[in-house]
Amino acid sequence: MRLDWQLPRLCLCILILIAIGSGSLAAQTSTPQTSPDFSLTSSVSALGLTAGGIAASVSISATALNGFTGTIEVNVSDLPRGVTATPSAFSIKSGATEKVTLLASSAAAGAAEVQFKGESGSITHAIDVDVTVKIDVVTHHYDIGRTGLNPSETVLTYGNVNATKFGLLHTSPVDGALDAQPLLITNINVGSKVRDVLYVVTEHDSVYAFDAATGAHLWRSTVLGADETPSGDHGCGQISPEIGITSTPVIDRKFGARGAIFVVGMTLDTESNYHQRLHALDLVTGEELPHSPTEVKATYPGAGANSTNGKVVFDPSQYAQRSGLLLMNGQIYMAWTSHCDSGPYTGWLMSYNESTLAQTSVLNVTPNGSEGAIWMAGSGLAADANGFIYFLDGNGTFDAELNSSGFPVHGDYGNGFIKASTTGGKLAVADYFEMFNTVSESNNDEDLGSGGALVLPDLTDKDGKVHHLAVGAGKDQNIYIVDRDSMGKWNAGNDIAIYQEVDGAIGGVWSMPAYFNNTVFYAAVSDNLKRFPIANAKLATSPSAQSTTQFPYPGATPSISANETANGIVWVIENSSPAVLHAYGTTALKEIYNSSQAANGRDQFGSGNKFITPMIANGKVYVGTPNSVAIFGLLP
Repeated sequence: MRLDWQLPRLCLCILILIAIGSGSLAAQTSTPQTSPDFSLTSSVSALGLTAGGIAASVSISATALNGFTGTIEVNVSDLPRGVTATPSAFSIKSGATEKVTLLASSAAAGAAEVQFKGESGSITHAIDVDVTVKIDVVTHHYDIGRTGLNPSETVLTYGNVNATKFGLLHTSPVDGALDAQPLLITNINVGSKVRDVLYVVTEHDSVYAFDAATGAHLWRSTVLGADETPSGDHGCGQISPEIGITSTPVIDRKFGARGAIFVVGMTLDTESNYHQRLHALDLVTGEELPHSPTEVKATYPGAGANSTNGKVVFDPSQYAQRSGLLLMNGQIYMAWTSHCDSGPYTGWLMSYNESTLAQTSVLNVTPNGSEGAIWMAGSGLAADANGFIYFLDGNGTFDAELNSSGFPVHGDYGNGFIKASTTGGKLAVADYFEMFNTVSESNNDEDLGSGGALVLPDLTDKDGKVHHLAVGAGKDQNIYIVDRDSMGKWNAGNDIAIYQEVDGAIGGVWSMPAYFNNTVFYAAVSDNLKRFPIANAKLATSPSAQSTTQFPYPGATPSISANETANGIVWVIENSSPAVLHAYGTTALKEIYNSSQAANGRDQFGSGNKFITPMIANGKVYVGTPNSVAIFGLLP
């Protein structure tokens, strides 16, 4: 068969196909016919917020594509819990920018991809901004009620708090013992970088700022005057070997230009004069702010211990400022304890204006007697929303003779559960409760003042009545629940006027309780961590669960982390050598982690510090020691 005539035909076909293909390619690479469109952009891809803090803004811009001229309707969604957007919906034209302000409430928590979705007819586009909300911890036990509860912990859960995933991350050394609870400020610019900052104070009269994530040292300030030293321990082992800054400070993030931390320091000068001073330090630099420091001085009408010419005199050498500071309505409140029971001393409560550091009021609760110091194992003065202050007073004079209103005739309230009013900026005893055997308990040093007071949230009984209660306990192994509207005062025969008394349910208390989800938690001396549920506005008379571990002196002050009511974890420090950080589920008190579980001592952080309270925030746990602060969290 001849093929010579077929080759030209084959070539022709190939040329035709090439030509057809060339025409198709040309059509595909020509300028396409497109429709009008738009794009959205954000000024940031990620944003950090602080619960209860200052608002932050995101700018959303629209750009026209292919001749787009329409109006775009934008909606904001998928906000973290407690975060609001203003505006949450808006209209925008191409070429324009809309500023959206995000604000986190005090109960906000978590992280989310916040969506900004724009629609114009059938055209839809969306962009995401990563928003993370963190909490500040600015006072002892989280709040002025001293509940010990952080309900905004979204990182630490039952699933990851274990020796495999959780442990010691950093240990940052300091120059003295940390008897005060660490505090935390998030999203603050320190050292030319926005970061979370941990603030701790030492008995060597130092204030430190550390990076809360890495433990890196940022700054240190001293509150010692020229040629001054911290005080010695006055032969008392309660605070030893030196006394400097003992109490948990308080922070006002919104004070002045950059916020302030308020601390009280004790010092000794070269002429053997003791000083107690209130300081206000800049959060960013640690520098003293205007009017700082102020010398603490006071007198009060009375003929009690260390009185002259009808006035009791505050002697700075005789006292330590142990209980945590309270900041409320622009006033800083502080209370004073003795060095052991070494007289002469009485019970002092004072207030200072946070702006001027000027003293505004003084109250003495044993002005015509003696003793009655306010110690509370370092627990903060508690307060309610109506501006009343609650505390437990130590052993001291109580006047068994009452006036017509049921108050001690000489104004002496030693060994009492006391409510102080702040009306008109003046401190005064508004109500109180004393055990029927208060005098004998004081004489035997078996007082309430070794423990701290906790203001409970409003509770409702089976009849729908709302109760305003507070709880406290001391050395006599009883739990006292008082009605804050009528505390019960004193009856020589019995305690029938108190709202509720739970006798013998715990050991002696040198700490304070914590509250979570209608439950009170106590860890008394040589006793287990115990769970006392609340039903019908009454505390259970026996614990519903308890830990297997017993806690040596001084027991422990628990702190609780939770995501609202989920993943509740009780954190407790065992005062041993080495110290142990424990974590328990809140329902059965089953231990899920302790710092001695990991091999080779991986999570050991030093010796115990008897009154330290763990602080949990934003996925980290912070613990003070005699010479450092330890940072725990999820392992890398």
